[in-house]
Order: sequence, then structure tokens, then C-alpha cells
Amino acid sequence: MKRELGLYASFAVAFGFVSIATGIFTTYGAVLNSSGPRGIWAWPIAVIGQTMVALIFGALAARIPISGYAYQWVSRLANPLLGWLTGWISFAFLVVVVVAVDYTIAATILPELFGYAPTPANCWVITAVVMLLQAVLVALSTNVTNRVNEVAVTVQIVGMVGITVLLFVVGAVIGRLDFTHLFETAPVAEVSYWDFGGLSNAGPFPLAFLLGAFTIVGFESAANLAEETKNPERVIPRAMVQAVVALGVLGMLFLVAVTALADNTVELAKSATPVATVITSVLGPVVGKILLVLIVVSIFSCGLVITLSGTRLVWAMSRDERFPAWQLLRKVSRNRHTPVAATIGYFVVTQAILAIFSGTSDALFVLFSAATLLPAIIYAGTVLLYIVKRKSLPASKGFTLGRWEIPVLVLASIWLIYELLIFRDASFEQPRLYVGIMLVVGIGYLVYLVATRGRKGLSMPDMQDVDRAFDDNTISK
Repeated sequence: MKRELGLYASFAVAFGFVSIATGIFTTYGAVLNSSGPRGIWAWPIAVIGQTMVALIFGALAARIPISGYAYQWVSRLANPLLGWLTGWISFAFLVVVVVAVDYTIAATILPELFGYAPTPANCWVITAVVMLLQAVLVALSTNVTNRVNEVAVTVQIVGMVGITVLLFVVGAVIGRLDFTHLFETAPVAEVSYWDFGGLSNAGPFPLAFLLGAFTIVGFESAANLAEETKNPERVIPRAMVQAVVALGVLGMLFLVAVTALADNTVELAKSATPVATVITSVLGPVVGKILLVLIVVSIFSCGLVITLSGTRLVWAMSRDERFPAWQLLRKVSRNRHTPVAATIGYFVVTQAILAIFSGTSDALFVLFSAATLLPAIIYAGTVLLYIVKRKSLPASKGFTLGRWEIPVLVLASIWLIYELLIFRDASFEQPRLYVGIMLVVGIGYLVYLVATRGRKGLSMPDMQDVDRAFDDNTISK
């Protein structure tokens, strides 16, 4: 594969995966119904927590810039068995999150844009077609894929900034801005609002963290393209942190604008697309339609980056001969310089996930919840690894936490523990079931690997291969 990605391309990968336009548009209504308008104040807390995680990932990416990110880090710094499980959990996340993201286009946005009723059948077909287009782009050319993503990210940034500014200006001119909405709870009762809950149920405010927890994930995808990035030890940490901070600030301003302009929060919570409802009522139907088009572009970009990241993980694990059908999936096209076989394999699995979930009545909630729980597990495991191994890490050639290391680790740990505890709520039973099933499948394959090769057969290369990752040419085995 070619090493051709620069800083903006790396930033665009991280920004495109996170995609606040996608996350806020799809989950804002759920927050209104579970936590009320006041729930938006969980956003800055989630941003701070995820920024701490991004800093830790940056410190690891600067030391081990190899495709496969957490799978590679845990395999080399802990042991290959834990590394494999980390890689498998990452795979389980990447195959479900792309379905969750692309399903949103078919289930909520296109019906609103063209005025038709969504059904399980048309949602299934539309999502499958969108996923096919993304897989074809990723298989054809990494350069073209990133060009498309850069354009989409630029459009998203300009569009979100423009719409946010317009909302504040027009809202002030027509006298509709009401900042008291930011502290209301309706349609949710204020009783026990801050209660973290017992063993099985969380209060309204803790559930609001799902808005930030679902949206601000995937920034580590920049690290998954380390072997295709110029100066990855310097570029990738900057790209990840800058993406999270930029998304956090812009997202909070947008949330404040939309919430302050909500005329009636109880009625707004009933809307299938509350963000579009507010914008249409303030800026008119034309701007509302433009927003929906912007969201489609953002979601397609997000799914494209997820597909790109997922195929690189499958390829990286196959290159190490530790993924099902690795003999085929580890191959790189000599003409395309892309892992075409890994892309096809990833696409087939995502289609199976789509087929399983598309028939359920609450498909979006289950998909989004699973796509939030899995990265939280990955982040927690990686941060724990850093805490245990931080004094024995290889020297960094581009980015370190320095004297901020301890505060960053403390804040990241508190945030991740809190986030994981939210998922004990009874409403997340199906997402937990998906995670459990994927773990059982993964452990079954891991047992097969150990039985056929022994633990020695799962050993990883020593840390010397990391030095070669800094060379102009990608390492190969």
C-alpha cells in the first residue's frame, strides 16, 4: 500500500468517522425523550472524556504506527491473546457501526426528504446499496476514497458552521432565541433527574451521555491508516485530538442553537427528525432540505471512513495469520494498492448484520447502542494497558503526554468507568446480547487458533518491526 495521506487527510478520516452532523441528527431526538433539553449538558463532559482518550491513543499511535491500532498495541505491549480479543471486539464494533450509520439514511432522512413512509424492506434495500457504494470506493482506490471524504468533511464543516451561525442570527432577529430551554426537562419529569439509578436502571441525565458517547467515537480510525500516512508518529496524534476538540466545540454550539430555538420541547420530542423540524421552522423549508442533503453527505462520508477503517483492521489481522480466511484476506491488489479481498469480506459480514437487525422494530436504537458499548470497551481496555505499561513503552518519535500524563489518565479512567456503568440499564439488553454473541464467536475461533498452532504460533513480531514502520515503505511480513 502507498504512504500518501497528509495531515488534512488524516484529520478528515477522524472527523468523518465521528461526524457530528450524523451523530447529533440521529440521536438528538432520543436525548429529548430520555433526558429532556437539559440533557445537552452531558455533551461537554463527554467531549472532555473522549479528548483524554484521544490523547492516550495519540501517545500509543506515535510509538506503534501500524495498521490495526488497538489490536497491534495490545498484542505487542500485553500479549497476543489479549491483542487478538481487542482486535475482534474492534471488528465487532466496525461491522455494526457502519450498519447503524447507513441505516439512518434509509430510516429517517430520505423519508423526510422525499416524503415517503419507511418500511423494513425499503430500509434494508437502501442501506445495502449505500454500503455497496462505500465498499466499491474503498476497494478501488484509497486516494480516491480520501479525496471524496475530504470534500465531504469540508462540506460538513462549512455547512455546520454556516447553519449554526444562521440559527443564532435569525433566531435573535425574530426574537425566538430562548436560552431557558437549555435547562428544562420536559417532556421528562424532573423528579430523580440526576439519579444515577440502582443496579438495573439509570436516571434521565445519565442516559443523556449516549449523545456524546455515540457521536464522539471513531477518531482512532486515523491510527488504523498509519501505514498509509506520511510521518504518522506526528500527524496521527494531532489529527485525532484536533478532530475531537473541533467536533466538540462545534457540536455544543449547534446543540445550544437548536435547543434555544425549540418552540415547544414537548411537541418537538414527538418529531422523527427534531433537528430538521427546528431548522425548517426558523430558516424555512429550503434550508431545511439543504440540511437534510448535508446530513446525507455527512453520513455517507462517515460510513465510507468506517468501511475504510474496518477493511484495514481485517487486513492487518489477516496479515498476521489470525483472522478467519486470512489466506485470502491478507492479499493487497498490485494494481489498486488496496486490500480488495478484505474489503469484500468486510462487506459480506456487514450485509449479514444488516439482514439480522433490519427486521426489528427498534433497529436503530439497538444498532446505535451496540455501536456505543463496543468502543467504550475498546477504549477502557486500551487505557488500562497504557496505565500498566506506560513506564515500559518504546520511545516516542512524535508525541508524548509529558507532565500531563497522570491527569489525562485519571480523567480518561473516570469517564470510561462512568460510561460503561450506564450500560447496565435494562434498556440495553439487546446490545449487550450482540456483544456477548460476538465475544463467544471470537473466543471460539481463538480456541481453534491455539489448538491448531499453540500459544507460540500466536506470537507477534518483536518491537523492532515498529522501527521499520517509520520508514518510507510500509512494513511487510
